[in-house]
Amino acid sequence: MIEKVLKYDGSYNGFLTCVFIAYKQKINVVEIIPEGEDQKQLFSETENVITEDLKAKRVLKGLRTKVSSNGLRRLNWAFLSELEGIEIKLFKMIQYIFSENIKVDSDYSNPVVLYIENVAKQVGREKHRMEAFVRFRLTKDDIYFAVIEPDFNVLPIITPHFKNRYADQKWLIYDIKRKFGVYYNLSKTECVSLELPEDMGISGGNPEYFETGEIYFQKLWKEYFEAANIKSRVNMRLHVQHVPKRYWKYLSEKSPFA
Repeated sequence: MIEKVLKYDGSYNGFLTCVFIAYKQKINVVEIIPEGEDQKQLFSETENVITEDLKAKRVLKGLRTKVSSNGLRRLNWAFLSELEGIEIKLFKMIQYIFSENIKVDSDYSNPVVLYIENVAKQVGREKHRMEAFVRFRLTKDDIYFAVIEPDFNVLPIITPHFKNRYADQKWLIYDIKRKFGVYYNLSKTECVSLELPEDMGISGGNPEYFETGEIYFQKLWKEYFEAANIKSRVNMRLHVQHVPKRYWKYLSEKSPFA
């Protein structure tokens, strides 16, 4: 078999296209990496794979006959972790899935399956926390705006939660780490790319961009939180356990703006 490193555009469909190409061309895949990332296998041939949705759909169709819906979700969530080397781990798991006559996506005796399960759980926890801690601010354009900076690329999988919960409001959630966002216009969502001013901030923010009432109520909430907080009863260890410090930047009551 031909030994190759496959490069793709970083999308999930791009990765699935790599899987299709690998099987079609009978390639011994040693690495699958996003464009712009340096390969570790210096002496292997490299092929740039162009994303083709039809090929990606064929791989998904095949996977649906071999794994449960939860198994498909785990593959996708693990991919969204963006961990180094996750693509080759996923490829090896898919190889294992297709090589067996029974469903093996929950065979945790296999180290690759166990690894993917653990990574998917980490992404699931990040998804849950983002859904809980994202805070919107009302802009002068009458759009509820939130900035996030998650450890994993969870914006695609938290979007349905906010679309259902805030179906009657225009909103935009922007991932400043990955430089893309999702905008909901009361009927559908779409991906957007923006150049955000530095003083937009994650909480608080410049009054130039936000409704006066929005800034006022954030400050009011912070004051209420501080007044209601009984310092003698604070259990910081328990508090941090439920609200890890890396999420404090999203909470107006933790913001230094007021």
